[in-house]
Amino acid sequence: MATDTLVKPARTGSAGPPGWRRLLGSWDAILILALLLVVLVATATIEGVGSPRFYRFVVLEAIPIALIALPMTLVIITGEIDLSVASTVGLTCSVLGQLWYLGVTSLPVLIVLSLLLGAVLGAVNGVFITVFGLPSLAVTIGTLALYRGLAYVVLGDRAIADYPPAWTQNAVAPIPGTVIPWFVLVLAALAVVFGVVLYLTPIGRSLYAIGNNAEASTFAGISVLRTKFWLFVATGAMAALAGVFWTFRFASARADNATGLELAVVAAVLLGGVSIFGGRGGLVGVLAAVALLGVLRNALQLADVPANALTIVTGTLLILSVVGPNLVRMARERLRRRRPVTTPLERTSS
Repeated sequence: MATDTLVKPARTGSAGPPGWRRLLGSWDAILILALLLVVLVATATIEGVGSPRFYRFVVLEAIPIALIALPMTLVIITGEIDLSVASTVGLTCSVLGQLWYLGVTSLPVLIVLSLLLGAVLGAVNGVFITVFGLPSLAVTIGTLALYRGLAYVVLGDRAIADYPPAWTQNAVAPIPGTVIPWFVLVLAALAVVFGVVLYLTPIGRSLYAIGNNAEASTFAGISVLRTKFWLFVATGAMAALAGVFWTFRFASARADNATGLELAVVAAVLLGGVSIFGGRGGLVGVLAAVALLGVLRNALQLADVPANALTIVTGTLLILSVVGPNLVRMARERLRRRRPVTTPLERTSS
């Protein structure tokens, strides 16, 4: 009985902050609050920010970033990175445009071929990283240049723009009764798929394990190399889907499409709370970060902020994305250490 008396209060004691405090102190909540604050301030100070047309452009700009950020989140959770995604978008646009220009086949078939091309480009990254054991940073910097160069080989300086209006208009057509492009439904469905994989399946748990300790994960029976390979394949396919959307949105296939997009994707993923060292992060914060970056960039453009300043803002947020979550964790750890610790006997006597 004495044991029961001592143990029971220990289980009901406040070993950590209450659930609502953990929620409010999470990086995801901070990002959502920051998004709301930016929307409120921008709406009050910049003309046109609160208009439906503004949010339509925010969503259109965010779609390709979010498409690539979904698999990129999983890749970075495992401790890897893919910097070739923007070049994959450009090469996909170039091949799609050139084949359409040559009249090789119909657009639905070309879209399928584009997704297969993206998967192959991702597989090339995966082979170099998992088979040859090369670091993903070095490999994808190399393929970043390689894929962009191939895009110029395929298309040169030309722009292919003679797509059927039905395709280009429907790509950005709004959901009936709203200003939100219907392609958001595709993005939402894919986000659900990636969310289920990450949070509700053994595969998702293995990704965190790999990011925390790849060697221990191997001993635990997780196929680390195979998992990483398929993640790069998925990233390439999603980048190709972003390339298809990019082509039809702007009704133009160019070799320089999406140049620099990898910076926006990585900034969104890291700002969303995913650790660059792997093993930590989630999709909720990443999607909130995509929305925050989209609103901020478009609001600053309406305020006539120069393009160079927008790049500085993105770079600053990228630094914040690395430093911010660590500062939050340090603050929470410091508060936890300051909280007085009582023994079970002290709690029962009080």
